[in-house]
Order: sequence, then C-alpha cells, then structure tokens
Amino acid sequence: MYQNTSKEVFKMSVPIFFELLLQLLVGNVDQIMVSRYSQASVAAINNGNQIMNIIILVLNCMSVATTILITRAFGAGDKKQAKIVSNVSVYLLAGFSIVVTALIFIFSRTIFRALSVPEEILTETCQYTIIVAGFVLIQAVYMVVAAILRSYNLMKEITIVALIMNGINIVGNSILIKFYGIVGAAISTDFSKLIGLILIVALLLKKTDMDLSFLKFRYFSRKMAKRLMVIAIPSGGEALSYQLSQMYILSFVNTFGVQVIASRGYCNMLANVAYVYSMAIAQATQILVGYLYGKNDYKSIGLRVRNSCIVSLIVSVSITILILVNSDMVVGLFTDDRVILDLCHSILFVEIVLEIGRSINITMVKCLVATGDVNVPVIFCVFSAWVVAVGLSYVFGIRLGYGLVGIWIAMACDECLRGFAFILRFLQGRWKIARSY
Repeated sequence: MYQNTSKEVFKMSVPIFFELLLQLLVGNVDQIMVSRYSQASVAAINNGNQIMNIIILVLNCMSVATTILITRAFGAGDKKQAKIVSNVSVYLLAGFSIVVTALIFIFSRTIFRALSVPEEILTETCQYTIIVAGFVLIQAVYMVVAAILRSYNLMKEITIVALIMNGINIVGNSILIKFYGIVGAAISTDFSKLIGLILIVALLLKKTDMDLSFLKFRYFSRKMAKRLMVIAIPSGGEALSYQLSQMYILSFVNTFGVQVIASRGYCNMLANVAYVYSMAIAQATQILVGYLYGKNDYKSIGLRVRNSCIVSLIVSVSITILILVNSDMVVGLFTDDRVILDLCHSILFVEIVLEIGRSINITMVKCLVATGDVNVPVIFCVFSAWVVAVGLSYVFGIRLGYGLVGIWIAMACDECLRGFAFILRFLQGRWKIARSY
C-alpha cells in the first residue's frame, strides 16, 4: 500500500497540507471576514477559537490513533481489525463530544470570565463559542471518517471535501455576517461542517471497501478501546495540557486590551500558515512509520524521520520569513490599525525562531507516538508547556513589561527546548523497544 520513499511522503503530505490548511481556515475565515466590521469581534472569535482548539486537538489525537492502528492492521493484512478500530473510535469520540458540548453550554461565561475576557466582548465570545460547540459531535465523526480515508491513502479526496467546506463557509459568512454579525459567522461554520460530514461519508462508501456496518455495536471491543486510549490519552493529554497552557497565557494577553488580543489572533493565523506543512509532513511520516512498524521494518524509520524533519524546518522557516518581509501588506488585508501592524511585525521576528523548534517538535512527537514511545515525550511536553511557556510568559510579558512580544519569546523557548529534547530521545533508540500496543 505504501512505499518508503521521499516521493511517497511528498505525495501524501501535499493533500494533507491543503486539507489541514483548509480546516484551519474554517475558523480563521470567520476572523478574516468579521475583521471588516469589528476588531472587537475578531478578539471575541480569537478567545472562542482558543476553547475550540482544545476540543479539536483532543479529537485529532483520537483520530491520529485511529489512523495509526488502521495502518498497522493494513500492514499486517487484517482488514477486520481495521473495522473494529473504526467502530471504537466513533463511539469514544461521540461520547466525548456530547460531554464537552454540555459543559460549554453550561459554563461558557464562567470559563471566559476566568480568562479575563474584557466585558465589552464577553457576550459575543460566549455566543460564538456556544453555537460552534453545538456541532462538535458532527466534527468528531467527520474526523474519524477522515482518519479512515487517510489509512486508505485517499488524501486528495479529503482535501476536495475540505475545499468545498471552506467555500460554503465563505459564502455563508458573506451573507450572514451582514445581518447577524459574529452569530452569523458561527452559524455558517456549523453548516459547512454538516455538509462536509455528508460528503466525506459518501466518499467513504464510494472509494473504500468499508461500509457503515462498522458502526454496529457488535464490533465494539473493550480491548481495542484500551489500545486506542493507550495512544490517544497520553498524546491527547499532552495536547490538552498545551492548549490549557495557551489559555492561561491568553489570560495574560487579555489584560493588554482589545488591540493586543486582535494582534495575537492575526499572528496565530499567520503562524498556522507557516507551520501547517510541518503538520502535514509529520502526519504523512507518521502514517508511513506506523505502516513500517507494523511490518517490523525498523531500519527504514530513522532515515525517514530525519529527512522529514529537515524538509519541515526549511519550509516552515521560509514561509515565516516571507510573511515577515511582507507583514504590512499581509496583516493590512485585515486591518489598517498602525498599532496592530507594528506589533505583528515585531512578533513575526520572534516567530522565525519559534518555527525552528516547532517544525522539529511536531514531526518528532508524531513519529515517536507512531512507534509506541509515548509516555516520556508527553510528560516532557506537559512540563515544558507549563514551566517554560507559561512561566517565561509571565516573566517576559508581565514582569519585565515586554507584553505580547515577551510572550512570543517564551513560546519560542518552549518549542525549541522540546524539539531538541525529542531529537535526543529519538537518537537514544528507546522507540525500538517501546512496542506497547
């Protein structure tokens, strides 16, 4: 099914890149289109997306675990096992989604007050988050089906679905924002996700030998649920911890005012563009490493991981430099506020260093997880996110008065430290004996 070549990784990574970019744009498009009307609404969406990012990352960890185990099953020639993995993943994510949606409906205002969200944007922030969170279940099922399709190497088809979703969201925003503001943006986002789910299920039925019979409860396996959780909980816990640390950092940013909050939103959006290919090549490499691991072909893994890290670093840093050189023009597409333009330009200087660490960090973590070496990398991620990112954000941003630039320096320190630590971990070779699932 897969060939261990750079060409194969590139072929897999390109559609994943566009899929991820388009998925990111579903949230970012709301900020872009609302920016024409209100910078306060941009700040509100930025806070709402911080909550949604936590949920999406946890969902993504389960879908990644699904892809790993299905590709291992394919590597071993066991298609029945792949069906069981898919079944368990759907039921686990559905349960998680229902609980999370209920919590946001009940506690959204309490959560955002704890994050020091300014009163002038609190109501808009809650409205946007509640409406978008209402479709978490739809997004969860979409991500499981997409994980199954990736296992069948159908990345291009997933990208087409993501493109259609974004087109629908853009059209919906252009109509609804004029009449309903930020609420219209949230409704448009939900509708595009619903259409995306319908399309991707149709794609599953047409392009694979997997029908919807895998949803029957007789395929549910507690043993498989445990195997999925062995992968998903540590990496999901790391993702959750990271996003919670980002929320804590956001509470610092929220004390700086609406202009700084909006600047953070724009810089995060541009950073997404810079590192999205790192995520794509990491996912492609992870799929291939999982497949090679299922075949017990350990010799090929080291070279593949090294090459992917190098390519990831070059692409991410190059894109960041390109954005920096043209920052006034790029950020100027969203606002003409000189304070925001200057602040974003300063942050993008720091972003270059941050991307060096992040590109390596993303690739190394996914590859270590694919080989079963989960616990130590995850523990270190949790430690670094809170001690380095949060701790130094307070020191540089608050105590020393560097503001948002200081916070970006702290996050760059966190990413670079983790990237270096994971390289050392991989070179130790513990992953060769870490076959725990």
